Amino acid sequence: MLTLTETATTAVKAIISGNPEASGGGLRIGQGPEDNPGFAVSVVAEPVPGDATVESDGAKVFLEPATSVVLDDKMLDAQVGENGAVTFALVPQA
Repeated sequence: MLTLTETATTAVKAIISGNPEASGGGLRIGQGPEDNPGFAVSVVAEPVPGDATVESDGAKVFLEPATSVVLDDKMLDAQVGENGAVTFALVPQA
């Protein structure tokens, strides 16, 4: 199952707290559009039925079923820039 680094946990909580419409929600990771392969990340108030939920110290990440399989052995990391912009990265679990 996907895990989160401490930095990613902090970043997810900050993103959610900055979006009152998603209070108590999390980030949802799913497949990107067909013309742009990769992952799509969105802020949501709740998971879609069938989503897997990963929780770390109050930070919630919801994974689309197919995405859950692909990210099963990965760790979500984050970098926060000087301007507050967050960049997420997926790395192999140690």
